[in-house]
Amino acid sequence: MIKVALLGAGRIGQVHARSITANPDCLLVAVADANAQAARALADPLGVAVRSVDEIIADRDIEAVLIATSTDTHSDLIERATGAGKAVLCEKPVDLSLDRALAALRAADATAQPVMIGFNRRFDPQFATLKSAFDRGEIGKGELLSITSFDPAPPPVSYIKVSGGLFRDMMIHDFDMACWIFGGPPARISATGSALVDPEIGAAGDVDTAAATLQWDDGRICVIKNSRRAGYGYEQRIELLGAEGLLSARNMLEHTVEKITADGALSAKPVYFFLERYMRAYEIEWAAFVEALKSRAPMPVSLRDGVAALACAEAATRAARSGDTVDLTPEMLGAA
Repeated sequence: MIKVALLGAGRIGQVHARSITANPDCLLVAVADANAQAARALADPLGVAVRSVDEIIADRDIEAVLIATSTDTHSDLIERATGAGKAVLCEKPVDLSLDRALAALRAADATAQPVMIGFNRRFDPQFATLKSAFDRGEIGKGELLSITSFDPAPPPVSYIKVSGGLFRDMMIHDFDMACWIFGGPPARISATGSALVDPEIGAAGDVDTAAATLQWDDGRICVIKNSRRAGYGYEQRIELLGAEGLLSARNMLEHTVEKITADGALSAKPVYFFLERYMRAYEIEWAAFVEALKSRAPMPVSLRDGVAALACAEAATRAARSGDTVDLTPEMLGAA
């Protein structure tokens, strides 16, 4: 039984608590949060102790920590936890700063402790099926990948101001998907963005509507589209064109009933947001982390994978600001 501590009791921490407590191979023994009331609200119904981060890091009986705190704390907590001999699953992104994430990568590598980054969409059954079919060669060599991610509504501007921007906060999921599906990061990225949904987002220095084009050295292309507003629900689609066919993963709908009459056809809307869309993916993600620990296998999403996605976000941010195509250098990806 793996003893686990949860760092962070906010919305995403609550999601992870469900996955941890539902897994028969681990035991949630402690919760920490800067907001003591939030920590108690999560921990008390589960019969779990509320402890400080320092106490959790120092407790040798705790074998793993799940980091679901604010992004600006991730690198520090990864370093502290791995330095104390603990395995880590950390929410995305690794950091808001690529340089700080690279430092955390070097520090964690020196400990040889396992670290997994929480790109839960890799574990979505639809996307995982698409990836498996592609890897089996069912459509030949991949040539053009299209990823669409639209949120139903923008977050508060107060969140935007500390999020690191759309490319680091939202599109980073899609950068990871592109790297995962195509087997590694691209060579170069171009990007553009606008504040079309809420002028206050633009005033905060961010965009709410964006597109990025990723290109690999062999010519493969990925186009990513993001918007903070799709009033009909949570738009999550992938389309992959290969030399011998096409693979696509469509939206999950509120239900599968379709009405067809002389006036036309009517089907349900996409589910509203990520909690409905990806709850199962979070459960599978945690199970994959636990299985890797038990079997001493490599983590299915490594810290280096997290750095690669952040490097893509950094390149896209620079590209959108400058209008230039930005190369991903070996140094950005953590090469020695």
